[in-house]
Amino acid sequence: MPYLRVNQVDHYYEWIGTETPRSPQSHRPVLVFIHGWAGSARYWISTARVLASHYDCLLYDMRGFGRSQITAAQRNLVAERGYDLSTFAEDLAQLLAALEISRVTLNAHSMGASIAVFFINQYPHLVDRAILTCNGIFEYDQAAFEAFYRFGGLVVRFRPAWLGRIPLMPRFFMARFLHQPIPAAEKIAFLEDFLNADYQTALGTIFTSVSKTATEIMPLEFARLTVPTLLISGEYDQITPAQLGRQAADLNPLISYGLVKATGHFPMLEDPATYLNYVWDFLGYTSDP
Repeated sequence: MPYLRVNQVDHYYEWIGTETPRSPQSHRPVLVFIHGWAGSARYWISTARVLASHYDCLLYDMRGFGRSQITAAQRNLVAERGYDLSTFAEDLAQLLAALEISRVTLNAHSMGASIAVFFINQYPHLVDRAILTCNGIFEYDQAAFEAFYRFGGLVVRFRPAWLGRIPLMPRFFMARFLHQPIPAAEKIAFLEDFLNADYQTALGTIFTSVSKTATEIMPLEFARLTVPTLLISGEYDQITPAQLGRQAADLNPLISYGLVKATGHFPMLEDPATYLNYVWDFLGYTSDP
């Protein structure tokens, strides 16, 4: 499995649609996939395989998640750097530099979509266009946020490995995220990624992505976007309700909006045909060739 050391941490990455390593002389456009909180690039594979007909698709696991594990020797350095989402955008910039990639299209999900927004605004010269899935802007509610922190802290702290061995646990774990069923293997992978996520990183990103500061900054960041952007919501998303995505899209004329009906937080897996129709149209193709 290929890894690159980025800001003290070995980051797992893989290519779909081209050989690994990808030739720096390749003229095919690059589409980078960014996963969400406590996930990994694994859930983007089926989408990337379709889009690989036109793109070299780069999938990677963010630091502390998936296969980009933080070792004991790296822990203090990572903690000192912190867990602001902008630092994950910096990680991506370093990863692209190491791979000698000068311009990309982004496809990002949930917390990863917030990171993509920071990345676009920090490195606009690197981005051609972007797809943001299941993201939006929240209003600050002190009581609700504090309750979320308490609950999130308990969830992150109580993750015994044996949960993954309970036969129906993947289904129960994913129930709140989905409106339509997805393959059982995907549910198992989600639970495995959650159980393997680095404790400090998982907790730290909860506090930076769901915070009073985030509610103040993210609307400004959406308004600053300078590249064509597609924001896609799931109609019944309980994590980031669709109206919050619509509100974010209304902040900038460069953002177009798509709603995948009868789906939850993973429309790319729950209704891939509709999701990909939005994506193909945005990217300038009528359908998958």
